[in-house]
Amino acid sequence: MLQAICIGEHGTPGAWPAAQRCSSSGTAANSRQRLLHCTVQCKSAVTALMAACCMSAQLSLQSCRLGKHLCMHIVQRLLMYWCRLWHSPAAGMATDAFVDFVVGHGELWSAQLLAATCKQMGADVAFMDTRDVLVVSPTSDGTSVDLDEDASNTRLDEWFSKHGNHKLVIATGFIAKNHKGQATTLKRNGSDFSATIMGALFRSGHITIWTDVDGVYSADPRKVPEAVCLPSLTYHEAWELSYFGANVLHPRTTLPAMKYSIPIAIRNFFNQAAPGTQVLDLEAEQKFSNGAATIKGFATIDNVCLINIEGTGMVGVPGIASAVFSTVRDAGVNVIMISQASSEHSICFAVKAGEGDMAVAVLKKRFTDSISAGRVSGVERIDNCCVLAAVGQGMVRRKGVAATMMGALAKANVNIKALAQGSSEYNITVLIDQKDSERALRAVHSRFYLSDVPIGVGIVGPGLIGGTLIEQLREQAQQLREEFNIDIRVLGIADSKHMLTSEGGIDLSNWRQQWETNKQPSNLQAFGDALASGYIPNLAIVDCTASDAPPANYLEWMGKGINIITPNKKLGSGPLERYQAVRRMQRESYIHFFYEGTVGAGLPIIGTLKHLLETGDKAQLVEGIFSGTLSYIFNTFSGSQPFSEIVKDAKAQGYTEPDPRDDLSGTDVARKVAILARECGLMLELDDIPVESLV
Repeated sequence: MLQAICIGEHGTPGAWPAAQRCSSSGTAANSRQRLLHCTVQCKSAVTALMAACCMSAQLSLQSCRLGKHLCMHIVQRLLMYWCRLWHSPAAGMATDAFVDFVVGHGELWSAQLLAATCKQMGADVAFMDTRDVLVVSPTSDGTSVDLDEDASNTRLDEWFSKHGNHKLVIATGFIAKNHKGQATTLKRNGSDFSATIMGALFRSGHITIWTDVDGVYSADPRKVPEAVCLPSLTYHEAWELSYFGANVLHPRTTLPAMKYSIPIAIRNFFNQAAPGTQVLDLEAEQKFSNGAATIKGFATIDNVCLINIEGTGMVGVPGIASAVFSTVRDAGVNVIMISQASSEHSICFAVKAGEGDMAVAVLKKRFTDSISAGRVSGVERIDNCCVLAAVGQGMVRRKGVAATMMGALAKANVNIKALAQGSSEYNITVLIDQKDSERALRAVHSRFYLSDVPIGVGIVGPGLIGGTLIEQLREQAQQLREEFNIDIRVLGIADSKHMLTSEGGIDLSNWRQQWETNKQPSNLQAFGDALASGYIPNLAIVDCTASDAPPANYLEWMGKGINIITPNKKLGSGPLERYQAVRRMQRESYIHFFYEGTVGAGLPIIGTLKHLLETGDKAQLVEGIFSGTLSYIFNTFSGSQPFSEIVKDAKAQGYTEPDPRDDLSGTDVARKVAILARECGLMLELDDIPVESLV
């Protein structure tokens, strides 16, 4: 049973997992079992050499059989050799071949040192210089290489015929030779690539990539604190996430393993208890995950610009798209995403911001005649954009995924500039403003990974009403989560003097203690910003005050994607212009303004009136007792108790407004009348309602 380890130029050294069974192929392969189990990667020659001495998490530098002083001596000698080689006259006239020869020495030194260490520890080990085995040729763009598998297989058989069979092979990563016999490298991500190449040549049962993260995450954990490590991915999902900037395998890395359906495990050398992420073919991944996740991950490409070319002369003209993209291709501009309407009136595509000027210039030059003739309106560049992608092969089997994603973005108040989705449904890509990048990423991630309905709540006015609401949320949070899949988190509490915010949610069991120790000066604009900048897509501020200050911020809060829930009458009966602006915002967006509690307390008076009007009825007359405070006072007053004492008692029981004079002067009743009148279509101001004060 053979176990092979590749030493590469990036990452960290791996431990020694147990060997696994594998298949065999080739002439010499009949006498050996081929297995590539893990790739060991090192960030530099020095790191590699020291890591090789300390080849496992349990083996310290002091316990290394080569000894600390001997290790340091070898490092110093090799570094001296490196410096002499780099500063030699030949290096000043270095060709690409010479550079490839030089940069491959880190792998050679570290692999040989690791092999020597293993041999001293009693392992049946052989060192393999993969330049004697791997034969590659550069791709047309020069950014990668293609493996000549037949030639490499032949050389691998020759290598085993020459060196015999061993239980362990320490092989160099990152380096190979071309068909001319010159030393070369596997280019970008060459270490991981060499691991999967060797795995394919060995027909391995498994390949493990040891790195410094626990696996592939559902989103960048630096942007989304609640990102989760994915247990599994398909090869195609790994490609898509890698393309959009996720810290995953390079797309070319998976090709050799994919050809022979070899599973790839991504593991953390510094946290070997973590299971990591398995990259599998579709059938194996579905069995592994039981089809649990529809969307596997989200990723963004920041700092891009949108190039839009449009004109009536483009409609139905063959070759327009070809002309556009061949032009930017010839200019060396990489297109990140493409979106085109079926009418062909416009074509837009995204490129990196640094390539935007070049793209616009070459397109204007290419379509000069069309622009002059008016067939093409122009070439427009929109800066400060970001590409957001949702990736998952499970989308093809489930309806409504795109709608769910778009709904999450809409509720987070994120505008979509362009949209692209292939028929394979491996990903949905949208172009948004750069300023919305992190908020959008958190919004869509929480919508798919936290719960069906995550809600972030800010409470303004933690007095009698607000404090009672907080206590109710604390008592019912678990029940709402378990029975209704509603995850309510109080993200902020504010009053007229102080405020307390928390991105992940305030612990309601001791919020008063947190209030005393962590409160900040109150700023309602900053309060709204704090909620809107979080990653919860559904946001609401509950205004439990009777103050004028919070309603003055409703429109701004709603513009940030925050829904408003309030028993405060100041907006509904306040300046008509502000009231109409809020109602217009409510109609034109996904943002809600709930104010049922402004009239009739908990009774559904406004809701009932709305339903009557929406079905074609007209309100002729509205009658009722509009003040619970006055009703209590007059029902209680008998002359045996001072009037002032009854008012104090009503206030103590929570019947009155915070200022009882609003009740006694008739102002509270007037506000309720104004709200109901506006609901019926009478756009009047509060001053239009005649009021007779009781006192």
